[in-house]
Amino acid sequence: MIDGLAIGGRYWYLAIFGLSAVATFASAVRANRIADGDTRRGLVALLLTSGGWALTHVAYLATADEQLGVFLYQIGLVVGLSTIGGWLYFCSAYTGRTLHRDPRIRRIVVGVFLAIVAVKLTNNVHGLYFTSEVVSTPFPHVAITSTTLHWTVMGGSYALATVGYFMLYERFRHVSHDSRPLLVLLGLTALPVGFDILGMLVPGLMEITYEPVGVAAFAVGLSFVYFERFRTIRLAGDRDDPVIVLDADDRIQDYNRAATQLVSALDDRSVVGDRFAEVAPKCAEKLVEDDPLVTVHRDGETRYYRVTEQEFSASQADLGRALVFTDETHREQYRNELERQNDRLDSFASMLSHDLRNPLNVAQGRLELAREKVDNEHLEAVNDALSRIETLIEDVLQLARQGQPVEETDRVSLGAVARDAWGMVETAEAELVVETDRDLVADPDRLQRLFENLFRNAIEHGGEDVTVTVGALETPQGFFVEDDGRGISQQDREQVFESGYSTAEDGTGFGLSIVEQIVAAHEWTIELADVEVGTRFEIRT
Repeated sequence: MIDGLAIGGRYWYLAIFGLSAVATFASAVRANRIADGDTRRGLVALLLTSGGWALTHVAYLATADEQLGVFLYQIGLVVGLSTIGGWLYFCSAYTGRTLHRDPRIRRIVVGVFLAIVAVKLTNNVHGLYFTSEVVSTPFPHVAITSTTLHWTVMGGSYALATVGYFMLYERFRHVSHDSRPLLVLLGLTALPVGFDILGMLVPGLMEITYEPVGVAAFAVGLSFVYFERFRTIRLAGDRDDPVIVLDADDRIQDYNRAATQLVSALDDRSVVGDRFAEVAPKCAEKLVEDDPLVTVHRDGETRYYRVTEQEFSASQADLGRALVFTDETHREQYRNELERQNDRLDSFASMLSHDLRNPLNVAQGRLELAREKVDNEHLEAVNDALSRIETLIEDVLQLARQGQPVEETDRVSLGAVARDAWGMVETAEAELVVETDRDLVADPDRLQRLFENLFRNAIEHGGEDVTVTVGALETPQGFFVEDDGRGISQQDREQVFESGYSTAEDGTGFGLSIVEQIVAAHEWTIELADVEVGTRFEIRT
């Protein structure tokens, strides 16, 4: 009994590994509070397997029976190997990577794991992994002598563990938060490697893997001391975009380096714990808006950021939120430039319309007077020309105005709008078939004009008895307008959306350009699909 209590005695080893098992199992319970599912599953798996590994050590050290000891040691080898999977899964998920979700990587990992397990469990047959004997120092137990194959597998395991360390180091380095305590905790998981080496060199110290002790120290420190810091670093470092983590009282908990470029006050680390509204009042005011867009002026440059919030909680408690600032500078600059161009185009079109309508009205009036006195085919040609000019003026105005960004939208029935548009078009013998009752968020007036122009195009180019079909797209979502007419030749397909291009003698060439402008104003896309018969336009919303 006294020998067992002495330094290096059996009970010291049993106590160390027993406490390690208890610590990791208790930490696994607390780790269930982590909101992110993948991170939670990875960490819990790591802690449970490490706890199981420590328990197999306890059982193995408690017996001097060689057959039982070898069996328990083999079980420990299998459980210990599985900790690498939990560790890498956790590191990948925590750092925002997707390696743990890659099916190909999963298959390779499972295959290698099963192959190594098979070698370990059949050691009694081939003896290539280790040999065993019962010894009396430092106390009676089954001593294991590892072979080159064992150390090769062990080296590969530590190499994979190092990959996980690198992923975590990259994440900690990416955030502004003081992550040194967590780096120290990570270091504790590697510290037992030193004891592994000492076990081979120092007489009286057992040659056994001490890694469960390091994982236990990491687990206790992480779960019970630095849990909140661990969570906020994951949130803040989850993206390359600026991220600011606030607690339930809107006090700053953490932020990444990109956020310091957004809010200059964050250059000073002392703001951690201060209310966000006091540190960045203008930015905080924007958060009450439905779709907040923050404008930042810094170093003579203006940038725009769209703000989204990610709330995090444990059980029923609200723990805070992460503010994610997505850089939309190029999009906003394009939008502003487009608005300026559309304003100029609208002004030009309105001026052109005004300056042309007066002489056009005079010409049409004079023409009517002339037709009352003279019945001449040349006057009919003049009337057709004046009507074409009037149509061109209307189309130019539509082209200018339909391209303006959509400001107000409503949820409308796709089928109802299509039928209303059909009623505004001279359809002759053509037929409309509506195959959808799906709702769509759009500007109702512009959506109707889109249908009107597509219907006119189908009738003008497909024939007066054409059948036009309106239906829904499933993946990605959207709708289509299709006819069974003559279709569009291959040489004309690339030019159909160009302003002024038309294959009809009396066409203005603006119809499909107007359609494209309406689509762009909604931030949708349109393409001319390949079909065997007729023409099919697909609009993806």
